[in-house]
Amino acid sequence: MSLVSGPGKGAGSSSIHEVYVQKHVDYIKNLDTRRDELEYWLTEHLRINGVYWGLTALHLLGHSEALPRKETIDFVLSCQQDNGGFGAAPGHDAHLLCTVYAVQILVTLDAVDELETRGRGGKQKVASYIARLQDKETGCFMGDEWGETDTRFLYGAFNALSLLGSLDIVDVPKAVSYIQQCENLDGGYGIHPGAESHAGQIFTCVGALSIAGRLDLINKDRLGAWLSERQLDNGGLNGRPEKLEDVCYSWWVGTSLAMIDRLHWIDGDKLALFILRCQDPESGGFADRPGEMVDVFHTVFGLAGLSLLKFDGIKEVDPI
Repeated sequence: MSLVSGPGKGAGSSSIHEVYVQKHVDYIKNLDTRRDELEYWLTEHLRINGVYWGLTALHLLGHSEALPRKETIDFVLSCQQDNGGFGAAPGHDAHLLCTVYAVQILVTLDAVDELETRGRGGKQKVASYIARLQDKETGCFMGDEWGETDTRFLYGAFNALSLLGSLDIVDVPKAVSYIQQCENLDGGYGIHPGAESHAGQIFTCVGALSIAGRLDLINKDRLGAWLSERQLDNGGLNGRPEKLEDVCYSWWVGTSLAMIDRLHWIDGDKLALFILRCQDPESGGFADRPGEMVDVFHTVFGLAGLSLLKFDGIKEVDPI
């Protein structure tokens, strides 16, 4: 996709028609230099998440080398606990989501083998940690030892295990059955059976079904209709009816539509313009919507949305 280039006049300006690559690269590189700020330490519970978001954003921008590879690997391995799982930062308790981020980072850096040489037990121990979190009765997954279940955890488990080549050590059919129970009459999926449809949870359920090779279980037209209705007049997408648009749904909604071959059901040009208006052309980064403060979370998902739309200059990614 190509839009006419033009100079930006500030975040939220309708004249922004390009991605300010170097500004975004510099913004991400500088995130770890703000250790004198209180916010840096208040967000320690998101540290490994932030590394994944930043690394992926840099990869999409074609500058994956901007984060030092060795130091990044060292940090990830320092977050691993004796049970094989990973925490958000060194010394933090292991959690499934942090473990998924760790695996994805190592895969992105082609460093999974580091688990064998420097990790605590190798790939198999990581896979075993994840497998132990599956609820044997329902097939869903817990986030940690305390028992909370969520379709996000189910998708994360499938994601990490498939990357480790160990999906066969969990009960895939039972997990798939659980996802089917989360489907609603409107075609969407919720956080658990009976919960309202939400675009984020739809991504996790459709993504897990894609990994399991069971997209045939989805009513694609019904789900595609619900997802396409998430686009608002300004081109942005929301997560559920009557909510504001948010740039992160460019990925959650967009990739769900892509997985069921319905991405063309939304206006890609309008969505791309909305995403571009969310960037800060002076300091870099993307915000949830035009004029708001930028953060690394919305930066990666804004760029991921542009990648789905095959925007010029952004590396394309496979939805799953």
